[in-house]
Amino acid sequence: MVRQILIKAGKVTIRARLLATPTADRIWDALPIHGAVQTWGKEVYFRTPVSHDTEPDARLVVSKGEIAFWPDGDAIAIGFGPTPISRRGEIRFTNKCNVWAIALDDVDQLKGVYAGEQVSVVESEGDSQAWTKRAPPRASRRTSRQGLDGAGC
Repeated sequence: MVRQILIKAGKVTIRARLLATPTADRIWDALPIHGAVQTWGKEVYFRTPVSHDTEPDARLVVSKGEIAFWPDGDAIAIGFGPTPISRRGEIRFTNKCNVWAIALDDVDQLKGVYAGEQVSVVESEGDSQAWTKRAPPRASRRTSRQGLDGAGC
């Protein structure tokens, strides 16, 4: 079974296909996820209710279109260009992250997303009706922004 999600941040919607990883399983089981966007260079990230360890193949540098999980911040991170610590031509995070999904749409759209905008991650059934599939979650037990100091994954 191919598992797909929709990530909606501000006015941007990106479809993504989950990889066969333990992190992808954890995130899938936690859907829907709702939060507020943070930005760091050309990266958007947002807190999740998911906690997971760094996997053996976690990376500091990702390719455009790879969607990562930042274990140190319990956050999903999507790089679409250089971050403040990137070297020429790369997307570099501050800590190793688990790549768990691949964007099916152009992540350059995220240039139009700003810090503080709402973000949702939901299961996709291949059409826009997936946004109504599940009700929004009850209030999260996590209210602290501790650990999210402006530097993403």
